[in-house]
Amino acid sequence: MAATKLQAVRKQLDYKAAEVIALLIRRADVLGVPVMEAASLKTKLSRWENGHEQVSEPYQRLFRDVYGRTNDELGFPTDDEDDEVAELRSRLAVARSVDAAAVDAFRRQVDNARHVDRQFGGIALLDQLRSLIAQLEGYLSHSTARGQREALAGVLVEASTLAGWVSLDRNAISQAWNHYERAKTAAREFGSTTALAHALAEQAFVLIDIDAADQAAEQLEHARSLGDHTVPPLLQAWLTAARGEGLAASGQRTEALRAFDTADALLPSEPNDPALPYLFLGGSHLDRWRGSALAKLGEPDAVEHLTNTLPRLPAAFVRARVGMMVDLAFAHAAAGNRDEARQYARQARQLGLQIRSDRHLRRLSGLILPTGQSRFV
Repeated sequence: MAATKLQAVRKQLDYKAAEVIALLIRRADVLGVPVMEAASLKTKLSRWENGHEQVSEPYQRLFRDVYGRTNDELGFPTDDEDDEVAELRSRLAVARSVDAAAVDAFRRQVDNARHVDRQFGGIALLDQLRSLIAQLEGYLSHSTARGQREALAGVLVEASTLAGWVSLDRNAISQAWNHYERAKTAAREFGSTTALAHALAEQAFVLIDIDAADQAAEQLEHARSLGDHTVPPLLQAWLTAARGEGLAASGQRTEALRAFDTADALLPSEPNDPALPYLFLGGSHLDRWRGSALAKLGEPDAVEHLTNTLPRLPAAFVRARVGMMVDLAFAHAAAGNRDEARQYARQARQLGLQIRSDRHLRRLSGLILPTGQSRFV
């Protein structure tokens, strides 16, 4: 005779315990609900079926789906408490079920999206990131466990800053700004100066793109000063270079070039930090950033600098390559090299269309070739 209704239903359906565990995990994956590992579920299932422990709400939902039975048929509580209270209890229980393994899984999702975006562009990423962000926000807003909120907020910062950068690349300016606003709020919940400084600095690029360069320079300076002596050396260097770009955009030549010199001096000998997987400044990256600033400033040596740097750019950084070719087109145009400007513009347009980098394509549409007033189309 079955010890509980839950056990009776399984036996009636002729399911083995291992089959039920596999079904629960599969259904949880579809719903995006974090659950225990199979070994832990095996122990829990035994306790649930023998009446030693009540089934919590997230798992009640999974059992209803897997078995196709009601709460009453499964022996779950069926009191008449207010629906709003029941919903809140459910959300709180789901949030509490998020453990360290689930947070790591969310972080891997963000990291995978970052790799895809870097190489193939953000054509299909925004919807995925928005869904992940909504899921993280739901868990965070109903999390009461100390440590869990901070961990969720940390992943939310990374997901939101990535979504902001992808939105900016797709020319979705307002959406980008809002993603960065969320990132800043999450960074404060996370309690991380590093995360806040990075989110502030990236948001400043939105200001640069809407020709609010002076405001961008102010925000970048704020981000840099916020990170003084409290953030990792790699981020200090990155923030300083970002400030250099802001200064270049506002035409402050001397200060901009000095900022890049300082960034180079701050760059650690090992320019990879596992805690900052979103930052790349070693190898060719700081050089390409400086080259972009030189092009914006109309410096004569921009062509040589960018030409020498482009072959050193790793193949996986496709969008960065598009940006460099746009910079080279503008640098050659400024130097009076019509053919070279047209060549780089064509290459940038072709690759930019492939990865749908609307931001760089918009920049390219403003290119004026040296002879005549015709724009590159």
